[in-house]
Amino acid sequence: MNEPPIFQPVGHIKPLTADDVASLRRLATDIWHAHYARIISSAQIEYMLEHRYNEALVRSELRREDLWWDKLLVDECMAGFSSYFVIADAPVMKLDKLYVHGRYQRKGFGGLMLRRACETARNKNCRTLRLTVNKRNDAAVAAYAKHGFKVTASIVQDIGGGFVMDDFVMERTV
Repeated sequence: MNEPPIFQPVGHIKPLTADDVASLRRLATDIWHAHYARIISSAQIEYMLEHRYNEALVRSELRREDLWWDKLLVDECMAGFSSYFVIADAPVMKLDKLYVHGRYQRKGFGGLMLRRACETARNKNCRTLRLTVNKRNDAAVAAYAKHGFKVTASIVQDIGGGFVMDDFVMERTV
């Protein structure tokens, strides 16, 4: 007896636009509350959401020539996003954000978004893709390692509001 084919959602990446900012903010809020609640306090989650995803900041970043925002569309719905930028005076691109909604994880979409960031890095003559990840975010650390990233440093950074980011720096060659 033949088994029915397994449905695999189709995803693709497009540049984020100013029209996407409200959807981005809702998606970031959903992802952060679902994922980070076991890692950082709810007060820090709210603080970081406001400082990293406020509408004026995102719109300003969308106008920059050295910073890119992408959206992951799965069946035409925004299911993830990433942003990355060239570090001044270094052949390095910083992957600042890469998030996929939980229901779409472990389906290859994170890798798809990483490949896009690596391709952009190569096109901008960067040799390294760098990111920071919370030391307690075991799933993300493992996922990045699977994609060739290695821990190169351990940092604690004051982000204001009485909060710190306790992160690993991870890098891979592009």
